[in-house]
Amino acid sequence: METEGVTNLLGDPKKAILKISTPLIVAMLIQTLYNLVDTIWVAGLGDSALAAVGVFFPFFFILMAVSNGVGVGASSAISRRIGQNNREKASVIAEQSIILSFVIGILVMVTIPFLKAMFIGLGFEEDVANLAYDYGSIMIIGSVILFFTNMGSAILRGEGNTKKPMYAIVVGSIINIILDPIFIYVLGWGIKGAAIATVISMLITALLFAYWIFISKNNYVNMKFSKDRIIPEYSVYTEIFKVGIPASLAQISMSLSMFAMNYIIAIVGGTAGIAIYSTGWRIVSLGVIPLHAIAAGVVAVAGAAYGACNPEKIEEAYKYAIKFAVVCETVVAVVILLLTPQIAYLFTYSEGSAHLYDGIVSFMKYMFLFYPVVPLGMLTSAMFQGINKARYSLILTIFRAIVMQLVAAYIFAFVLGYGLEGIWMGIIAGNGISVIIMYLIGIRVINKLKNTLTKKNVEF
Repeated sequence: METEGVTNLLGDPKKAILKISTPLIVAMLIQTLYNLVDTIWVAGLGDSALAAVGVFFPFFFILMAVSNGVGVGASSAISRRIGQNNREKASVIAEQSIILSFVIGILVMVTIPFLKAMFIGLGFEEDVANLAYDYGSIMIIGSVILFFTNMGSAILRGEGNTKKPMYAIVVGSIINIILDPIFIYVLGWGIKGAAIATVISMLITALLFAYWIFISKNNYVNMKFSKDRIIPEYSVYTEIFKVGIPASLAQISMSLSMFAMNYIIAIVGGTAGIAIYSTGWRIVSLGVIPLHAIAAGVVAVAGAAYGACNPEKIEEAYKYAIKFAVVCETVVAVVILLLTPQIAYLFTYSEGSAHLYDGIVSFMKYMFLFYPVVPLGMLTSAMFQGINKARYSLILTIFRAIVMQLVAAYIFAFVLGYGLEGIWMGIIAGNGISVIIMYLIGIRVINKLKNTLTKKNVEF
């Protein structure tokens, strides 16, 4: 059985990148829009509430890193099996992935009693720590839903189907946008209302994925959940974790970098500095949304080409994706720069957050130089994940996020004495140097595959 997604996946790599990434760009833009709307509504509660969301964001980022990493591992494994024309194995991987997502989601919930102590231990003010706990504990309760949703999306992406994930994410995001002001202000639940609205929207999205995966049969993978299939198959977990663990650790390293960056910023700019960074980084997250979508396409197309032992197709997809992404991000950078005053006002409209306006404007102007170079690093990581070399992605991401960015931020802020703006300079300089190095290594790995990749030595 060859679905439309699989046909795209195995066809022209340029067309495959476009057809896979375009629906995801729409979905992720809508999803990030609701994140921004969420922040805008929370901003009306004052800078402590805004800082509290920023304090919890690295923790939530870790949850997303684990969820997305395991999802990438499953998606990559499924794509490689499609390239190998092995539908049975692809289906087994999908089933084991769903079971795994529920197990991890349940385990994550045991962290709730320790959240507040961690926030206070990191040196945040008590009122901010209390608000961060109110928000974060509810979000973690929804972790089972989060993990299942991301895994369902990963399975469909692995077989080249991104339209269904787009529909599910758009529906959930719109519901969240509607519920936010009702729960936060009308019902008077404050920051807890923002978290409850998010969990409810995730539940709606999860129900859609459950229907498509368990009830609808119009998929390449065949979900049976027979007795012999629900028994843990450790070879499948090994294949998923070989990509998934490095992918998760790579994202977690970025979260750890944010923790450290928050610490540096707190020294220089206090609570206001953290609020500026967390708010500004949400805007950056919106700007790089197309990259996440294109990266998902690169994982799937590179994975299928690797399974089919076609390194030339890997190279074509990789280089085309980077060119496409650089153009997209250059346009994004210009648009955000032109709209900087208006965007900054959305997060500083209340009396309690108005004093953050100039700082957010300054941050966004510096980040203009960040967007166009990010594709070199992000899509190189995606290519490595597709071809079962996620450990390369992990090492290079740690080098970029923890070593280069933090060291550069420290040098510009303290050694050169530029203060808070020096941190923004360091982020740009550290990222720029490291992504160029990542791209050169990516090209070298592909050239090596051209000489060595055969059906005998392909790794699953």
